[in-house]
Amino acid sequence: MARVLHLVKGTDPLAAAVVAHQRAAGDEVTVALLAGAAPPPLPDGVTVRRVPEDLGYEALLEAIFAADQVVAW
Repeated sequence: MARVLHLVKGTDPLAAAVVAHQRAAGDEVTVALLAGAAPPPLPDGVTVRRVPEDLGYEALLEAIFAADQVVAW
């Protein structure tokens, strides 16, 4: 099981499909919403954090280094 962090700043229709595929594979997926971005449609079990409201920049940096994979959208 991989730990995946998605950094979402805008809308990308592919993001939801990739997240769903990773969750189906059993990965631990977190979506960090940057600059007031709206979350894409997400499957159950995905953690959503808003930056900086829910996740400060220092904590975001720690999450980036703790992740096995980081994807920016």
